[in-house]
Amino acid sequence: MRQNLKKLSPYDRRQFVTYAAQTALGVSLMPTLDNAVRAAESKGKAKRLIYLFMGGAMSHIDTFDLKQGHENQGSTQAIATNVPGCQISQHLPLLASQFDKMAVIRSMNTPTADHEAGEYLMRTSYESIATEQHPSLGPWMQKFMGRQSKSLPDSVLISAPPRHPSAGFLDPSFSPLPIADPNRGLENTTTPSYLNSDSFEKRMQLIDGFDKKFRQKFKDKRVETYTDLYAEATSLLTSGELKAFDLNLEKNEDRDRYGRDSFGQGCLLARRLIESNVRSVEVNCGGWDMHSAIFDGNALPSRAASMDRAVGNLMKDLATLGLLDETLIVLTTEFGRSPEINYNVGRDHHPAVFSSMLAGGPVKGGQFYGKSDAAGHSVEEDGVLPADLNATIASALGLPLTTIVTSPTGRPFTVANEGAAIAKLLA
Repeated sequence: MRQNLKKLSPYDRRQFVTYAAQTALGVSLMPTLDNAVRAAESKGKAKRLIYLFMGGAMSHIDTFDLKQGHENQGSTQAIATNVPGCQISQHLPLLASQFDKMAVIRSMNTPTADHEAGEYLMRTSYESIATEQHPSLGPWMQKFMGRQSKSLPDSVLISAPPRHPSAGFLDPSFSPLPIADPNRGLENTTTPSYLNSDSFEKRMQLIDGFDKKFRQKFKDKRVETYTDLYAEATSLLTSGELKAFDLNLEKNEDRDRYGRDSFGQGCLLARRLIESNVRSVEVNCGGWDMHSAIFDGNALPSRAASMDRAVGNLMKDLATLGLLDETLIVLTTEFGRSPEINYNVGRDHHPAVFSSMLAGGPVKGGQFYGKSDAAGHSVEEDGVLPADLNATIASALGLPLTTIVTSPTGRPFTVANEGAAIAKLLA
């Protein structure tokens, strides 16, 4: 048993690359895969993941789980989708027109109403503990599927919060590449005007000379990783694939279509990266923490319209490009908002029930899964925990749910904790 665990958890690889280095470069060497891990990739239909996180807690009752006729509903009205009998918010017309491609879970629930704890649990399937940081889904994908590109990163985070779990306890080579602002793309990748190619090469040789004695004295794979970093940096700087990060190559009308806000441009960048065969892209959309004036034009209506425009056009473009069937789109949040409207005309934190959405890949579209009660307050049917959602995502991607990976502290973990995949959502 111990030998099998060691075979499935090769942590004698690189652990030296710092997060700062990943921020600048975001590349690493392709990991070695055994046959069991290679076989995992073929089990799922989806090859790539776009994970859309609505930070601050999106209101389920004003987006995907309306309660028309109930006093809790407020001013948000329902509209018909392109699937008979299915309705969602008036603020989501573009998504309503593509509901046949979507599966909405209306019975999500979580044990915490704390933003940071809720985000961590949703992204990792584990509660945050002081002695361990757990991986998010992108690094898990690279761990089990292997590296796809020699120059581009396998996983990218767009507008992610500083507290993002990233690669967790996995080797730092699995760390996603963070992009703070999609409009600025990947920064600091051009050679200064005063430095020509010959000078650059001489500087690299000088660095190599300084490091040579240290490498000879300390023959360690973590030290080798540091050397690899320079080689990969050079490769990335000279790679033509860097254009995938440049939104200026898009037509102005297409950039307008997605919306010129950070989330809209982030979704457009996600589409470009998926086209370039990046395996996992997470785009974050904050501003959902609406304790007051939730129905004002600059609050929920505006935020929901931004989400609808960006996600709706992302789905349309991926479908047109023939990529939606092999790209899983997930839209989720850390918990919901209270169905009762407070005295500030807002909604407070509400972990008892909320909504998430899946589309693309092997998702069976045109359906609601689970049910909240008539007031939108609690789960009535088929409750889904964060670990269950992540198990469903992992299953759609063909990731093994039971394979144990041992952390450097010696603890066993799986990709979705003990979550159960929801078969009714997947073809």
